[in-house]
Amino acid sequence: MNPPLPSPEIFQHVRIIMGMVVGLSVTRLLNGLVRIIQHPGQTRIYPVHIGWVLTLLLMLVHFWWWEFWLVTLPSWTFETYLFLIVYAIVLFFLSAFLFPDSINDYTGYEDFFISRRRWFFSFLALSVVFDLVDTLIKGPAHYAMFSVEYWFRVPVYLVLCGVAIVSASRRFHVAFVSLGLLYEISWILRHFETLT
Repeated sequence: MNPPLPSPEIFQHVRIIMGMVVGLSVTRLLNGLVRIIQHPGQTRIYPVHIGWVLTLLLMLVHFWWWEFWLVTLPSWTFETYLFLIVYAIVLFFLSAFLFPDSINDYTGYEDFFISRRRWFFSFLALSVVFDLVDTLIKGPAHYAMFSVEYWFRVPVYLVLCGVAIVSASRRFHVAFVSLGLLYEISWILRHFETLT
């Protein structure tokens, strides 16, 4: 039997694999944005769609930053490793739902986004659940820094995702992405500005 590896060495290995998946997600979003800039008349843009692209880019950058806390895990299991890889894959799916290979079957990004919203918001809700488990994995000290706001944040996001799945209301979707992006920026500045 091989001697166990120190936790920081395992973390570096896991971080590389997660980084590959997160890198694919960021690449997909950036390629989609560049395609819109390069061919502005090819497909009609939709501000809500662009808002979620920006929100997801921020979430991906944030994900990569907050996962550094995993370096403090005293021990690793395959289940923890698999969970983190699947979490990164969920984020990749969100990126792919925002920029598919082709939207030729749709009149533009609004038509595409509204007709495929069930998939997008189902995976967004799943990412909220994954975030909760990820926070608990990092231990009580990590969780304690969020106080009661975290237990407010999780169910509110889940409810809003549920409404977004069933509602095609343009006003609701504008409000959700606007408030979601502002809240995400606020959350990062208040809780994750430094790793100390």
